[in-house]
Amino acid sequence: MDAEVAAGQLVVRASGAVAVRRAVEGRGGDPASLQVLLRVPRLPAADLAFGDCSLRVRGGTVLLTVATANLTVGFAELRPLLFQPVPLDRGLHALVVSSVAHFLGLTVDPHGARAYLTGLTELVLRGALRTELDRADAIATRRRAAISYIRDHLTDPTLSADRIADALFISRRRLYQLFDDGEGVSGRIRTMRVTRAKELLTDPTQGDRPISEIARHCGFTNAAHFSRTFRKTVGHSPRDYRDKTGST
Repeated sequence: MDAEVAAGQLVVRASGAVAVRRAVEGRGGDPASLQVLLRVPRLPAADLAFGDCSLRVRGGTVLLTVATANLTVGFAELRPLLFQPVPLDRGLHALVVSSVAHFLGLTVDPHGARAYLTGLTELVLRGALRTELDRADAIATRRRAAISYIRDHLTDPTLSADRIADALFISRRRLYQLFDDGEGVSGRIRTMRVTRAKELLTDPTQGDRPISEIARHCGFTNAAHFSRTFRKTVGHSPRDYRDKTGST
């Protein structure tokens, strides 16, 4: 086996170097086969092949290889699982271990074995996909909640990651994971403040409003800080931006 798999997780990958490259780049059609790796302690070594389906057990790791065309779940649906550790439900993991253990103790018809292992692989893939989708949905929900909290408290210059995390009842580390897009929490706050400032600066009804007041309304500690941040982000000072957009 050429991949490490942690207990309670699985790794899904396309089989073959060319297929791996195409899968990562999202081109060239579906790979001919998929491989699923997971930990299965206390099982004897095995290397079995049944046409386009195979089962290999080495060093406490099982590798199932099946033809993509034989799966009822599409490769496009499985793409989010590729080449990364994915949590596997404990009950499903126990079922796989038991199924493989019993399978290794039987003399089976090759056609039946192929169908059985393909079905077992699909069961694992669908379980992992559901877990991953649920996890992604939970992350999206919490991210929306964080953004909503930021939006509601933009005027407060003391708004911080700690306050947002406390409001959402999550750790600061978990909050940072919700904003792992390179911008980060502070970057998102800054972007939303500048966006609100742009809205106010281009609003004809706000044309007589002092820049310092707009700065306070958007959560900046003072007009100078606001001007520096705005210019760095937009490329113009707040006053020049207002004049350029003709809100006065």
